[in-house]
Amino acid sequence: MDPIDKPPIPPQRGKHDLPPRTIALIFCGLIVGIIFGMMLVLPHYRPRKSRWRGTGLGHVVQTASVGRETNGMMWVPSGTYSMGSDTGPADEQPRHEVTVNGFWMDKTEVRKDEFDKLVNATDYLTLAERTNTTTAPQPLNPPGSLVFLETSTAASHTNHWQFVPGANWRHPAGPDSNIDSQGNYPVVHIAWEDAVAYAKWAGKRLPTEAEWERAARGGLDRKPYIWGDELHPGQKFMANLSHPASANPNSGDDFPGLAPVGKFPPNGFGLLDLAGNVSEWCLDRYDPDFYQHTPALNPRNTATNSIPPNASDTSSIERVARGGSCTSSETDSRDYQPASRLHFPQTTHRSDLGFRCVKDTP
Repeated sequence: MDPIDKPPIPPQRGKHDLPPRTIALIFCGLIVGIIFGMMLVLPHYRPRKSRWRGTGLGHVVQTASVGRETNGMMWVPSGTYSMGSDTGPADEQPRHEVTVNGFWMDKTEVRKDEFDKLVNATDYLTLAERTNTTTAPQPLNPPGSLVFLETSTAASHTNHWQFVPGANWRHPAGPDSNIDSQGNYPVVHIAWEDAVAYAKWAGKRLPTEAEWERAARGGLDRKPYIWGDELHPGQKFMANLSHPASANPNSGDDFPGLAPVGKFPPNGFGLLDLAGNVSEWCLDRYDPDFYQHTPALNPRNTATNSIPPNASDTSSIERVARGGSCTSSETDSRDYQPASRLHFPQTTHRSDLGFRCVKDTP
């Protein structure tokens, strides 16, 4: 046969070449595998939320995970909750919905060692160290403060309070006492202006009472206690209060008076001691009728009608305090419940009155 008439030689397949049918089957298998994998993974996927979001209220606030802590402060997320009570005193009524923007709050009350930093930096003198403004004039009107004294013969709860000359944040029970080993205790004998001075120095502010109640509830709406429905869940004390003599000695409260901060369980936002231990000043002026006309967004009472018309000085202005204290009777008082509104003249300073701060950015 002439070479020119020989049939063409078919191309030789490489050693590793696969038939087209096999390649098609492999490709189909990969597609099926990807689809099956997505079906397994997608139900468990949660997109990461942005740290910033719109509130729908005309501005933007920062968001963060509940329980996030920065510089000793816990994040309280923005939200709407039921403020007040339907069954408490008239100034807690009516229960009403309010919305507050998110904010950072001190995890605990301001401690004595923290307040000491203000004093060392600025030579600040508290109101209790300057003058006596908490009770009727004493001989020579000496500086001092109100001290809660436990006695078995007192006729009533109010009889436990006594003005003690020389009592102040450095000497909580009087001039012979000191705070040398109590740096981790909440600072007390603090007037409202003292709390404002510290907050300003620290770059913070006092909470409004709407912010305070939002934080105290920890996400538990319409509950009587900041920890839920039961006073003693699991037969345990949940706050530093004044307990009856018959209380179980193993129930968790070994403190006859003030306790160091953080000795009781945190609430749902990771905050400590918002019930009992010390009452905490809020920014608001006190108005017993404020809940009758509370704004729905970020309420704060600055109304002049909360100032007595005959006020010649600021000492007669009353401010809100919240949270109850170690002097609050768990059986005869509701001071430590989240809806309760305490109020004092803003010049008041006593052995169970302190504060904590908030700020809008960490």
